[in-house]
Amino acid sequence: MRYFSLKDRNNYVDFKEATLLGQAPDGGLYYPESIPVWNNHFIRNLKRKSKLEIGFEIMAPYVGNTIPEKELYSIIEETLDFDIPLQPISENIYSLELFHGPTLAFKDVGARFLSRCMGFFARKLAQKIVVLVATSGDTGGAVADAFHNIPGTEVIILYPSGKVSPVQEKQLTALGGNIHALEIEGDFDDCQKLVKMAFLDEELKENILLTSSNSINVARWLPQQIYYALAMTQWEEEHEPVVAVPSGNFGNLCAGLVAKQSGLTIGHFIAACNANDVFTSYVKSGVYHPSTAVPTLSNAMDVGNPSNFDRILTIFQHDHEKLCEAISSISVSDVETLSTIKAVFEASQYILDPHAAVAYSALKDHLFDHPEQKGFILGSAHPVKFPMVVQEAIGQTPTIPESLGALMKKHKTALLIPPEYARFKSTALEIFKKL
Repeated sequence: MRYFSLKDRNNYVDFKEATLLGQAPDGGLYYPESIPVWNNHFIRNLKRKSKLEIGFEIMAPYVGNTIPEKELYSIIEETLDFDIPLQPISENIYSLELFHGPTLAFKDVGARFLSRCMGFFARKLAQKIVVLVATSGDTGGAVADAFHNIPGTEVIILYPSGKVSPVQEKQLTALGGNIHALEIEGDFDDCQKLVKMAFLDEELKENILLTSSNSINVARWLPQQIYYALAMTQWEEEHEPVVAVPSGNFGNLCAGLVAKQSGLTIGHFIAACNANDVFTSYVKSGVYHPSTAVPTLSNAMDVGNPSNFDRILTIFQHDHEKLCEAISSISVSDVETLSTIKAVFEASQYILDPHAAVAYSALKDHLFDHPEQKGFILGSAHPVKFPMVVQEAIGQTPTIPESLGALMKKHKTALLIPPEYARFKSTALEIFKKL
């Protein structure tokens, strides 16, 4: 499999180079030269296959010959080393619970796959791989956990000060070792802008093997297809499901769209957005207007200029009409988010995190107009990561899982800096000198 830059179709690399570079030298995102089509036997027998078999068959074409089969099986096994159940919430809505991994968030899947691939590639490199990542919440924690103590790697995480939950911040800042946290006095878009500028900085690239672990990286983005397939192994309803995806940087939705293009039998997608509704507006108008991120209760979705928008356009060959046939989009307010958490808890005792609540609200609205359909949301994070929101909605906070107990007692270690590239670069260079 080769990958090309979305800014230059003539710029091709293999999976290893696309993973190590993160994004193309011209600043474009890498995209597969072709989307594999799953054979009918694989699709028909999906429910008979193990998680390992499904993960391997999906990812093998993308990896190509850059990782031996035995190593890839091991990477998949470690990536999927936790349950991903499809749980009923109401008569016509299910939740694909993606929060049973080590950091209680869906990003554990992509981050673990990426870190293991990086670790394999690092064995044959003369220098360390430096992973640079911007996070609006869960990405940083998943990346920190996945890369912690992976030989040959160092991680620098940028996160917006005061805009992540206490659990998320502790996951970003308390591990130490090869994990370095920078607390940025701004929002997620400021963090992402600094990261993008760093990848275009020739001085940095000359001295450091710099790569990304956001969903801009193909090794973080593409394995997210796997859990859509795992959802379908548990789907017992007669018709294809409608899937509501909490959407911020749009890597998760984009992965689902690729899985459907490969042959997975999903009916329709809903891009469930909060007040950061640039995609919702695009679906309605056909005009894309990036904007400044607005802080909301579903903070991991607070993105005003989603990176993966270009990939979604590529899937539909920039045809707005085709895109709208496959995807609808709904923007959900904080008020609706809180009322949804409360209503679902009162009806079923099921606790939604604010991101899942956005998806549930969007799916419920869709099913009101299409009562013959059923669907599932992506339960992207454990509600314990958002205790104040849950407390406000239902009057109680979720119990912290035992797996987080030790981490929550550790001290935060992060350097607070303004969202200025010169300051960020000097700080990064100081970190690099100590590596």
